[in-house]
Amino acid sequence: MKSAFGSVLVVAALVAVPASTRAAGPQAASADHNADQRIEQRINGSSLHKYDVKVSVTNGVATLTGTVPTEADRRKATQLATVPGIARVENQLIVDLAATGTAGTAKTKAKEDVDKTKAAADKATDKTKSGAEKAVDKTKEGLSKTGEVITDGWITTRVNSKFVGEDLLKDSHIDVDTKDHVVTLKGTVTSAAGRARAVEQAKEVEGVHRVIDQLTIGPKR
Repeated sequence: MKSAFGSVLVVAALVAVPASTRAAGPQAASADHNADQRIEQRINGSSLHKYDVKVSVTNGVATLTGTVPTEADRRKATQLATVPGIARVENQLIVDLAATGTAGTAKTKAKEDVDKTKAAADKATDKTKSGAEKAVDKTKEGLSKTGEVITDGWITTRVNSKFVGEDLLKDSHIDVDTKDHVVTLKGTVTSAAGRARAVEQAKEVEGVHRVIDQLTIGPKR
C-alpha cells in the first residue's frame, strides 16, 4: 500500500507541472499583445506616425523595424517603445533622408543635371566627335574639385578616410558600400554620437547623393 500511495503522488506531481507551464503561455502572450498596442498608440500619437515604423513584441522584447529620416527620430522611437512590460527594445530602424520626401527634390535636381549634360554633349558634337565623347565621359562620372573623376570607388575611399582620426569613431567597425553615388554604412559604433558623426562625415564627401545608415550601437571590442 505504501508503494502504491507513493506512485500516486509522483503521477500527480508530473501532471501538475505541465498544467502550470501551460497557464503561463497565454498570460505572456496577452502581456506582449497589450504592450504592442500601447507602443503603437504612442507612435501613432507622435510625429513618427507618418513614417514606416513597425512594432513587434515577443517575450517582453519590443522590436522596431522600418525607416525614419533622422537619428533623433530613431532615438525617439526607442523612448516611445519603453513602456511597462517591456524588458528591452531592439531598435532596427534604418535612418534614411528619403523618408522626409527630399527624394523628389533630389530626382528633380538629377533630371536638371542630365538635361544640362545632354546640352553640353550636343554642343561638343558640333565641334568634333572625339571632343564630344570626352565631354560625355567626364560629365557622366563628374569631377571633384581637384579634377579627379568621382566614381563609386573614389567615394568609398574618401568616406573611409573621413573616419580616420575621429575620436567619436574610435573602436568602431564601419563598412562602407557605394552604389550609384548612394553610400550605405554598416557595422558597429560605440555611441549614438559616433553614429551621427559617421553619417555626417559621409554626407560631406563630394559626389554623395544619399547616405543609408544601417549602423548599430554596441560595446567596444
